[in-house]
Amino acid sequence: MDDLFNPYYVDIVVFWMIYLLLGLGLNLITGYAGQVSLGHAAFYGIGAYTSAILSVKYGWNAWLSMAAAVVVTFLISALFGLPSLRVREDFLAITTLGLGLIAQSFFKNAEITGGAYGIDAIPAPSLFGTALKNTGYLLLVTVVLIAAVVIMKKMTGSRIGRAWMTIREDETVAQSMGINTTYYKVLVFAIGGAYAGAAGALFAHKVSFISGESFGFTVSATVLSMVVLGGLGSIFGTFFGVTLLYMLPEMFRLFEFELVDPKYLDTYKMMLYGILMVLIMRYRPKGLFGKTGAKLVNIRRSAVKPLDKGGDRVA
Repeated sequence: MDDLFNPYYVDIVVFWMIYLLLGLGLNLITGYAGQVSLGHAAFYGIGAYTSAILSVKYGWNAWLSMAAAVVVTFLISALFGLPSLRVREDFLAITTLGLGLIAQSFFKNAEITGGAYGIDAIPAPSLFGTALKNTGYLLLVTVVLIAAVVIMKKMTGSRIGRAWMTIREDETVAQSMGINTTYYKVLVFAIGGAYAGAAGALFAHKVSFISGESFGFTVSATVLSMVVLGGLGSIFGTFFGVTLLYMLPEMFRLFEFELVDPKYLDTYKMMLYGILMVLIMRYRPKGLFGKTGAKLVNIRRSAVKPLDKGGDRVA
């Protein structure tokens, strides 16, 4: 089965799906709940290192270590979400950026993470005695992605999702409606982080070697660009944004273009991301396929008009 498809193309699709998981998690935090995060790569790294450490240094089965990585990232992400209870918007973005940089510094210097040398020889998960590589790993990541999308659709279409969108549009109104904003803001960081943790675990067992360089601010900025371009609060928008910004540079690698020097492809990529972000922020602040919960909030506002002294609603 592993020889069914070209390994190079399989790797492209696998890493595309991993970025989709990252994008979905960030879209929950920023797109649905309105909590701006510039440290999403920290959750990604926590998931990767947790699974790598458990499987390499403690001899855990790869399946168990990946499952544990999701749980650990869920819990740590909830702690990362605590600053959102005190700061908002630009201040929250700077705070999460700082937390992300602290996490990367820990990855690079801590003994348990291998420091600057990282962790290698990370085993691939096996099924019925056969290691999942190439096509087998592609099927595994596909199953995880489908499950992630289904769970996200269920959550965002439920009471939890409506609470997140109300908080995004107006936190004061959400509180006046009786929504426990503390609970829902921490919850969205935890769940969004768990998505990134799953992506990190899949990444670690795919590449078999990780280091702190793989989880820096550039990853956070790239994923945020993908989510904002595609559309805040839209699953389809996440797929579109990730596909466009991830696959476009790969097209330049697959096909030769005289105007593009492959040596400077990463520079061109970041320039392209920057230009697209400026255009999107100017003309489509919610993204190409972004959704707004303003209508929902306006309806709720009419239901919580202040009372006059007689107990009647004020017109």
